[in-house]
Amino acid sequence: MSAVTRDEVLETLKTVRGPGFERDVVSLGMVSDVFISDAKVYFSITVPAERADELEPLRQAAERAVKAMPGVKGALVSLTAERKAGAAPAARPQPAAHGHAHSHAPGQAPTQAPSGQRPARQTIPGIGAIIAVASGKGGVGKSTTAVNLALAMKANGLKVGILDADVYGPSLPRLMGITGRPQQIENRIIVPMENYGIKVMSMGFLVDEGTAMIWRGPMVQSALMQMLREVAWGDLDVLVVDMPPGTGDAQLTMAQQVPLSGAVIVSTPQDLALIDARKGLNMFNKVEVPVLGIVENMSYFIAPDTGNRYDIFGHGGARAEADKIGVPFLGEVPLTIAIRETSDAGTPVVVSDPQGPQAKVYREIAVKVWSEVQARSGRAAPSIVFE
Repeated sequence: MSAVTRDEVLETLKTVRGPGFERDVVSLGMVSDVFISDAKVYFSITVPAERADELEPLRQAAERAVKAMPGVKGALVSLTAERKAGAAPAARPQPAAHGHAHSHAPGQAPTQAPSGQRPARQTIPGIGAIIAVASGKGGVGKSTTAVNLALAMKANGLKVGILDADVYGPSLPRLMGITGRPQQIENRIIVPMENYGIKVMSMGFLVDEGTAMIWRGPMVQSALMQMLREVAWGDLDVLVVDMPPGTGDAQLTMAQQVPLSGAVIVSTPQDLALIDARKGLNMFNKVEVPVLGIVENMSYFIAPDTGNRYDIFGHGGARAEADKIGVPFLGEVPLTIAIRETSDAGTPVVVSDPQGPQAKVYREIAVKVWSEVQARSGRAAPSIVFE
């Protein structure tokens, strides 16, 4: 049997029409980019925010239609509430749908907030704190830092999970040494993968390694919200979120829609990396997410044969930047072959050499991060303000 194609999926979706819609969802431009992997079909449907609850049956109808197609093993369809000219029928008063109310689909905005206000960030049941690990650019070791920070928090006695928010370049399956697919239980809830006592979720578990993800903003937002809100995380003290580099759609989605307890910024010592790190700092400041501090990664190099120290990328730039902008400096992580090799092997240094000097650095950073989180835990969740 030949593999199902994007065009075939769109043809099938032309049979799906929402209540009160004059045309089908494809003709109305409501369907996002369609992504197909391993005979599973992923896409989102853009609907008016004020009708999101009412149109849950539309999502279900689209999912049923695609699942019934020959050659399709499964379908994952989400609603995305986004106001965009021509993307959906003009908003107009509609009667409420009959039956029980439906919860919001992943990535979907809640019912429209009063004019001038943004919807409140919804808490995730069972998760005590959510920490974003971010960087202004790629190549600074952010994911390695996020993984070892999570493992260090676990070593310090906390119940920890980690979410890979990099939809385009997921790296947690490799870094955490996990293969296979997560199970799905009732109500489309996904059971996270687990290793080293940490629960893990990543788009890398759902698509084959090397698959090119070509998604626009709404689909990225939808995928992130599903991995966050439709995963059986259980009771966690902290969920560490490995953010993608930069300040794009995924970062803004997490900052605006997720009740982040704070963000950890990862930088290297040199000036160019610090300039990019400032972009991340500014983004979190604008959405009033507290910056818990800065980590200087690849801070210095210790020669394995002589033990001599070399400041390959300079030294102390991140500490100076933290002092300049008034945020905590969390620590210096050396550039060592051990950190790279253990990360590539899926045996991060905190678990492969728990008594070693690198693991000690991460555990000390974890203590400082958790202290910052606890110091802020009594504060009310801030509203989002843009300049």
